[in-house]
This record gives sequence, structure tokens and C-alpha cells, in this order.
Amino acid sequence: MMHNATYMGSVSSVSSSSIIIELAESMGSGIVIIEGKNYRIGQVGSFIKIPIGYNQLYGVTSESNESSTHDVEIIESRSRRWIRVELIGEMIGGEFDRGISEYPSIGDDAHIVVDRDLKQIFGQPTAGQFTIGKLSSSDGIDVSLDLDRLVTRHSAILGSTGSGKSTSTASIIRSIVTNNDDVRLPSARILLIDIHGEYESALGDIAKVFSVLPDSKNPLYIPYWCISPENLIDFLCGNISEAYKTLYLDKAIEEKKKAIKTNNIKDFPTESVTTSTPLPYRIKNIWHELYYDDTVTWKEKEHINAAYAKDGEGDAENLIPPKFLPPATSSNPPFKGGNNLVKRQLEQMKSRLLDSQYSFLLKPGPWTPDKDGKIEKDLDQLLADWLGHDQPITILDLSGMPSSRLSLLLGSILDILFESSIWGKNLKTGMRNRPLLVVLEEAHRYLSKKEDGLAKQMVQRIAKEGRKFGIGAMVVSQRPSEIDETILSQCGTIIALRINNATDRGIVKSAMSEGLAGIIDSLPVLRTGEAIIVGESAKLPTRCRISLLPPNKYPNSRDPAVTASWTQDRTPENYEALVSAWRNQEITKEEK
Repeated sequence: MMHNATYMGSVSSVSSSSIIIELAESMGSGIVIIEGKNYRIGQVGSFIKIPIGYNQLYGVTSESNESSTHDVEIIESRSRRWIRVELIGEMIGGEFDRGISEYPSIGDDAHIVVDRDLKQIFGQPTAGQFTIGKLSSSDGIDVSLDLDRLVTRHSAILGSTGSGKSTSTASIIRSIVTNNDDVRLPSARILLIDIHGEYESALGDIAKVFSVLPDSKNPLYIPYWCISPENLIDFLCGNISEAYKTLYLDKAIEEKKKAIKTNNIKDFPTESVTTSTPLPYRIKNIWHELYYDDTVTWKEKEHINAAYAKDGEGDAENLIPPKFLPPATSSNPPFKGGNNLVKRQLEQMKSRLLDSQYSFLLKPGPWTPDKDGKIEKDLDQLLADWLGHDQPITILDLSGMPSSRLSLLLGSILDILFESSIWGKNLKTGMRNRPLLVVLEEAHRYLSKKEDGLAKQMVQRIAKEGRKFGIGAMVVSQRPSEIDETILSQCGTIIALRINNATDRGIVKSAMSEGLAGIIDSLPVLRTGEAIIVGESAKLPTRCRISLLPPNKYPNSRDPAVTASWTQDRTPENYEALVSAWRNQEITKEEK
């Protein structure tokens, strides 16, 4: 009886992993009632099964009644309905596995997959899985993802503005580490790059939040001396000649060598110091020395004594440049020494060093070398702050970071993390022993095809090599068409929410197998918070309703309440606090 109840048609064509099923005449209504539940026949994304001996082949409907092949034309000539199905897995002895070991034959029966079958496939989450929501077609079936594959093979969460992307991201992260708000993975390491300051409200109870904003509870510091000097000097000075760039690097190396002794750094020979060695150096001293070299004049032709103006030696610590007597004409002193070629660039460098927007980088708190080159805290304490605290999640709130420098500064964070994963891979504190998932919000801003900054270079490196060292990436974006294809192609799991733009849908299609194109075509009609999930961490290509967050745990990304705001009575307004916040580059707390 059950055989007849679930029978939907027979296989009429087999091609690679794609088959065509000719529907039985009894399927004319398009709806079948089995065990009191309605099942729609031929709906894109629905599952079918084909019994073959002891095996059960499973597939997902990718298109219906679309005359694109010779086989379809034959079927249509008989005035019969058909569906195209992509084979995705099989069940042998009650165990479901991706991939198929044998193909169906022409004439094999195809059956509707009922809830009982789905429960067998999806089963109960094992120790390596976590539940993220419910199957859209059956709200009694939990959808789980494989945590190991999600992290090590990378993932992407893609969706247009308003599709529930931020809320779904927060829900998935919360689902990874908690079960009914109880932390189930106390040693998890998830680091979330929060570009707009949205996630503290959603995850603050299970996260430690660092912010670049002034007066934050946990200030975010990125010591400039951890950044590649080649990249840093471009940020500080803009366009500068290779000769002066080399001079800067040489001075940085000498400063780093001094820091070894000043800070009592053991087991590191000075001859091993390079420009990329993460050792502290006094950047103000380098600025002062470069200024000296560029503007100096001499009392003698032999360049023995500098011809300082009155009180002109300057002060590196307070960024007061040295001043010299102007060179005289002919053979009279003072004699010209510097070429005055980079004074403009050094003034720009000074303005950067004084700019409060960059204090988290250029005045990194206890990681700032004092006038003697000594630091209060070293890199081990920085990593302990970011990764070694008692919460499973770290949020780096970069909402006050200038957009023009986001790539360099974010790239520097990733550089610190990736280098520590390489050199610590055999240590207990390393990422191979305790892996790290890096969640990259608003990824299109710094991972675009046109971008060539440090952030993109580092994410590409993590995407290609991160698995070896225990770092996984989760790319979150509303514009997948703008993300570098190399990065997106390395994402083994795609979680696609509603995507309205055809170009963006095309990119998502290209990141998936060709046969699933029909499923991706349904992206514009997905409900808010609903996603199509395909890839290595998912058992099946699945249409899923992401779990709702607790009422007080939503990201701070809600739409403004236009109607409610505009219908209020107009009252006098004072913009003084707004201008003060603007001038101080400080986002204030919400007014009551």
C-alpha cells in the first residue's frame, strides 16, 4: 500500500548525475496526501528516492517541464509531465552517504520522500554536528551541519540586504557554541570581524568584545610593529621613493635589534632580525631621524657638526622636528646636507601619528614602546587577549575604522593570526590543536576583484592554506559578484539567503554544481531568514529556515522605524551632541 501511495513515476532518461522522471498520470493534480500530509509533486528543491535492490538512491528536483533536451521533447510529445532530478546520495543499510555507487535504469520506479525518510537521512545531530534550523518543507525535521567541514573547508553566507543575513549569521554562530543558551563548546575559538558594530547585542553574553572606539571596555589594539613595514610606510607616508623606503626599513631593523636587549627577549639572535620580524620599534624615532636626514645642514664641508637653529634639535617623543640654519650660498657655511625631498610625506606621517582615529594602531596602549623602546606587554599577551579568554567568541568591533584604511588594518589582524597559526602549529596553544573560525562580515568591502590590499591577500592565503594550520574562514556578504572568485571558490559550504540581483545569483550558481541551478533560481522568492544550503558540511542540498534568535539577542542591524518616527509630534532638537560625536570620531550610546 505504501509503495502505491508514494509512487510518483518512473525513470525515463539517465545522463551523468542527472535523470528525468516521467510522472504517473495519477500525479496530474500535483498534490498527494500521504499519512495526513500534503506533498507537492515536482516542486524545485523537493526530494525523491529510487529503490534499487537494497539501496535507496536519493535526488533533489532541479527543474520541471522545461524542454531543453531531446528526451524532454519525446516526453512532451506524449503530453506527460516530467521532472529533472540531480542524484545526490544513497542509503545502504539505514546509513545515508553523499555520492552514488550505481545509477538507476530506465523504467525504475521513483517515489516521494516522506517525513519518515527525511528523519532517517537527517537523523539526530552527532557530536560533530550542530542544528541550525528546520527543513522548510517539513518543520519537524532539524537541519544540521558538520562542524569540522564547515570550519576546515570554509563557508560563505550570502544574501541581499533585508534577507536576514546578519540575523542568520548570529543564529548560526550561536548554534555552533550553545544549546538552549548553555555553552556546549567552551573551548571554541570564533573570531568575528564586525564592521558595523552589530553583533555585541546578539552575542555579547557569550563573547568578549574589543572595539576601536575610544573609552571602550576592551580597547582593540593592533601594534603597528606587527605590520609589515613595507605596507605601513605606504599608509603613513603615501607615495615615497624606494630610496627613502629602504632607509625607513633599515632604521626599523636597527630599532628592532635594540628592542631585543631593551626588552630582554631571549633565544633570538640579532643577526636573524628582518623587516618582517614582529619586534617593537620606536616609530617616532624613525620619523625624527628621517626628518633629520632630509633637512640637515652642516657647519663644515666634512659634515661633522649639524648646523642647528636655536633650540632646533627637536623632540622625537613629542613629534617636534629638528630645525637647521638655511644653507648659505657659495662655499660659506652652513653647508647643505639633506635634499628636502620628503618633507611633505614626513608631515603626512606626523599627522597620522597624531590622528586619534589611528591611535589603536599607532599608540597601541601597553604595546607602545616608550622613549627607551621598552614595552609593557608583548605579542603573547595580545594573542591571549584575543584568543585565550574564557568566552568561545571574540568580536572585533571595527565600526570606527576609516574605510580607506580598512584593508590594511584588517589584513594586519589576519596576518598576526595566520603567522601565529603557522609557527605554533605543533604547540598546545596553536590553531591545529584548537582551531579558529574567522567570520568576515561585509566581505565585499575588502575582498572585491578590484581590491589588492593586505586583507584580500591574507584571506586568499587562509582560503588556500588555512586548513593545514587550523584556521577556517566564513565569508559573509550581500554582493557575492564583487568577491574575488578565488576566495569564493574555496568555500566548501554555501548558505544562500534571498538574492534578488541576477548577477549575484549567477555567481552563486557558478560556485555550485551545474545541476543545482534550478534550486538557485528560487533564491529571489526565499522568505526572510530562509536559506538554501549546499556543500560539504550539509548532508543534502537543503532549503532551511534558520533558527530564530531569542527576542533580546538580535543584531543591531534592524531597519529604522520610519512610520513610527515620522508620525511623532515635532519637538525642538539640539544637534550639539551629534557634532561633538562627529568631531571626536566617537559613536555615543543611544539616548533614552
